[in-house]
Amino acid sequence: MSFERVKEYFERVGLGQRVVEREHIGATVEQAALSIGCEPERIAKTMSFLVAGGPALVVMAGDAKVNNSKFKACFHQKAVMLPSDQVATRIGHEPGAVCPFALNEGISVFLDESLKRFNVVYTAGGSVNSTVELAMEELVQHSAPAGWVDVCNGWNQ
Repeated sequence: MSFERVKEYFERVGLGQRVVEREHIGATVEQAALSIGCEPERIAKTMSFLVAGGPALVVMAGDAKVNNSKFKACFHQKAVMLPSDQVATRIGHEPGAVCPFALNEGISVFLDESLKRFNVVYTAGGSVNSTVELAMEELVQHSAPAGWVDVCNGWNQ
């Protein structure tokens, strides 16, 4: 159902052809990039956290890693991942399929600075074997972020 919600959303905004189901994506950024045919850093991975007691998503480049000091400086708390058994219920997508679209109500989305170096990125599409290709402006428009954050390191600036 999660994939269908993402597909329906993008159909309504005229970008339905960008949501692609693939035979096999893989469980890692590298496997997803190989399946798509792009660089791993262009995989916009979406991670689920608990921020101020509620769920929040941070979308970051495939080569970025959350830096606890930066996360704490930004959100004024330690980085705490949403338990995997709560992701589907609270976010609206299964682990491995989380994307910043067609979410449950009340989910804050943040985009990490690591994404700003790209014109085009690939997100999950609501299932473990789907992707969405988006220009950066489209990612911003359709994820409706609460803001940009700088909570990652490990990527080439």
